[in-house]
Amino acid sequence: QVSLVESGGGLVQAGDSLTLSCAASGRSISTYAMGWFRQGPGNEREFVAGISRSGGNIRYIEPEPGRVIVSRDNAKNSVYLQIARLKPEDTAVYYCAAKESPNSGTVYYEYNYWGQGTQVTVSS
Repeated sequence: QVSLVESGGGLVQAGDSLTLSCAASGRSISTYAMGWFRQGPGNEREFVAGISRSGGNIRYIEPEPGRVIVSRDNAKNSVYLQIARLKPEDTAVYYCAAKESPNSGTVYYEYNYWGQGTQVTVSS
């Protein structure tokens, strides 16, 4: 079983960039596909990005190319989410999740383990 802890959230200004980190413990993340989800006020948890076990297959929901980048460092047992040009609608709790599969998925119930989340608040 793996434990996940997110960090890097906070209060930022619209237009800023942010990097969220997800540190894993208990088991190597190299055995998991990883995903990032977010849940804004009054919204359901939605998929943001996913990365396969090998890092070779990446998925995004973001329509603007390059604004969101997911990466992983299996040696550091960590996953990262970079968000550029932040918008007030990016305000949410961001969650890291691990899936016992080679490839990531876009639906929350595909994931087996979750972190507690980190709050990102974007002011206009």
